[in-house]
Amino acid sequence: MIRFENVNKFYGDFHALKNITQVVDPGKVVVVCGPSGSGKSTLIRTINRLENIDSGRILINGSDIHARGKDVNALRAGIGFVFQSFNLFPHLSVERNIMLAPMRIKKLAEAEAHSLAHELLAKVGLSDKAGSFPTQLSGGQQQRVAIARSLAMMPPLMLFDEPTSALDPEMVGEVLTVIQQLAGEGMTMVCVTHEMGFAREVADEIIFMAEGEVLERTDPETFFRAPCHPRAQKFVSDIRRA
Repeated sequence: MIRFENVNKFYGDFHALKNITQVVDPGKVVVVCGPSGSGKSTLIRTINRLENIDSGRILINGSDIHARGKDVNALRAGIGFVFQSFNLFPHLSVERNIMLAPMRIKKLAEAEAHSLAHELLAKVGLSDKAGSFPTQLSGGQQQRVAIARSLAMMPPLMLFDEPTSALDPEMVGEVLTVIQQLAGEGMTMVCVTHEMGFAREVADEIIFMAEGEVLERTDPETFFRAPCHPRAQKFVSDIRRA
């Protein structure tokens, strides 16, 4: 579904992504992990062109998404993206946050969008919050609404950029449970996270990055039991120590 071909990204003189060549197959859950500043969030943000690249190609279903003239809005309509900071519209109710894009972009009738919003709120365990506003919700509830809002566009691909990093520890589990449910349904997902217990349980593959490079890619069992690269070994050792 996603193919990176020799992707490079610079911020001035800083080489943020270095010759990334990777593939994400349909229906797979790929977790990207690594130390802070390793390029994880930059990598995931290039997939829906929140970040441009300086060289190489990124293809989704065979289409070069960074090609000149590419319709960025059409691209993003088919990719769900869940941010660290929720990014809900504060002046809209929960159900209206979810209904907005299907009505504006997919031209769903209001009744259809309303039904879809309530179906998705039930999916993320928030059926009773449809009329609430974001400021009336906990952080974990807001993030679950953000996931429902992304799902409302019925995307074949979901991206999560550290979806629990802005949450208090007791709220992390409720968000990870929803993501785990999506993984069980066969949704293609790329997730940047520091939650290694979640990565071990849900990921089909783990990509380990450091200093803008992919240093290791393997299944979770191998990664946490016997990583090959010395930098990955130190990372896993630090996790065990913690």
